[in-house]
Amino acid sequence: MSINNKPVKHAADSLLPDWMLANRTRVLTSEGTEPKEGQSVVYWMQRDVRSVDNWALLWARDLAMQHDVPLHVVYALPPPASSDGSDNDRDLPPALIQLPMTKRHGDFLLGGLECVYKELKEMKIPLYVCLPDSHEKVGETVCEAIQHKYKAKIVVSDFSPIREYRQWMELQAVPILEEAKVPFYQVDAHNIVPVWTATDKRQVGARTLRPRIHKVYNDYLQDYPDLKGNSHSVDQPKFDRVEYESFLQMDESVESVDWAQPGTEAGMKQFEFFSKNGLKIFHEQRNDPVQKHVCSDMSPWINHGHISFQRLALNVKALNKHANGTAAFIEEGVIRRELSDNMLYYSPNDYDSLETAAGWARESLQLHASDEREFVYSLSELEEGRTHDDLWNAAQLQMVRDGKMHGFMRMYWAKKILEWSESPVGALRTAQYLNDKYELDGRDPNGFVGVGWSIMGIHDQGWKEREVFGKIRYMNYNGCKRKFKVEEYVAQYKGAAENAANAVEETNGSSNKRKSLPSSSNSKQKTARK
Repeated sequence: MSINNKPVKHAADSLLPDWMLANRTRVLTSEGTEPKEGQSVVYWMQRDVRSVDNWALLWARDLAMQHDVPLHVVYALPPPASSDGSDNDRDLPPALIQLPMTKRHGDFLLGGLECVYKELKEMKIPLYVCLPDSHEKVGETVCEAIQHKYKAKIVVSDFSPIREYRQWMELQAVPILEEAKVPFYQVDAHNIVPVWTATDKRQVGARTLRPRIHKVYNDYLQDYPDLKGNSHSVDQPKFDRVEYESFLQMDESVESVDWAQPGTEAGMKQFEFFSKNGLKIFHEQRNDPVQKHVCSDMSPWINHGHISFQRLALNVKALNKHANGTAAFIEEGVIRRELSDNMLYYSPNDYDSLETAAGWARESLQLHASDEREFVYSLSELEEGRTHDDLWNAAQLQMVRDGKMHGFMRMYWAKKILEWSESPVGALRTAQYLNDKYELDGRDPNGFVGVGWSIMGIHDQGWKEREVFGKIRYMNYNGCKRKFKVEEYVAQYKGAAENAANAVEETNGSSNKRKSLPSSSNSKQKTARK
């Protein structure tokens, strides 16, 4: 069933405290502002999993105080992966909805959720975790808790442009709450400027979104009020982590990482480290993957909703230092990140397919889809970092081992997947699959748009036409060598260079369609990385 964007109607001013901007809200049900008889207000927490700096939670608590009822919070664990059979005729990796939850993502998700459970419990606000049977039943399962367990008179949710989240809320839950005459409001608690307020259509790139954001940025960069706890007596459900882990059916082969611990407190410690060490040189060295501690590495916490970027923007503003680094950090964290939400929100049904590419990009890729590829790698060869390119191998191994690939390398990484895949469709799905499987900041809008920029020119322009790429921007090994010390980066990831040497040897001894490579490393670079 397709998602259709309807004209946005905001909550009535009479429902809003003076610190809540109406444009942060939208009304999902037609019942609007008339709450029914009920015994609570429910906040459906899904994207913004935190108890602080959360406009949706703050407003839900205020509504509960207005009506003198308790606030309850519900969260739906993502159902185990399922396949609808739509790709059975293609030899493609699974799409996001078909991808099992990895231990890496599951531990981070549950760890953050447990932090929120404990923080809310101290304020006498219960968090109830729903366990839906399938993606088609998420909205129904949550509404069961909303209507029958907590007898809600008003429901507030946060917002995500990810297709599955929108299906759960807009296509599954809204009809049920409509019939029950329970008002359902949504709050964009993730973006500083709400996605439906910044612009009413999809933007072609940062250059068109930037002036729209800058025009209203200071109006929306508000500090947050404190969250008040429940004054009513409420039952506290148990947080059964063992049950939740069993429910998720996690892929144990992708292990958790030590450097990123879940929860708001851990995320803010990481940000404090960046503010002291990386912010001052961020504008100069953020695209050098050799340099450690220059980038903030905040995306895992922002992606999982443990940290509000608005809080980070407020903090760097209050710091009032390192103007150039701060400007670059805000550009990436506000303009680029909110541009990703914009693309998904206004292309909800095809943001992960070639159908969403601009006409010039789609036509160019189709024209060159049958071009002979100098190298074609299988999914397992790519996943294990076993190509002839030691730089690409290092980037892949960084992602697999650390759960976080450097941003500059992710562009090179995705473009080489396009170059080494049998088709643009296969390249797009492969890059999305690897990103969503291993990256702690995968499974989010930035991931879809980052891969889309690299492979199908999303938010980019046409460049000089060449084989395979068509008019899609090209990146190569020698270009990277001009930007940073490639050898130092490769040396950080054991196996990258060795795998490349083995791939060269294997290719030279095979009779497949790949071009034979010379054995010496110098001539290998000239031939394989042109």
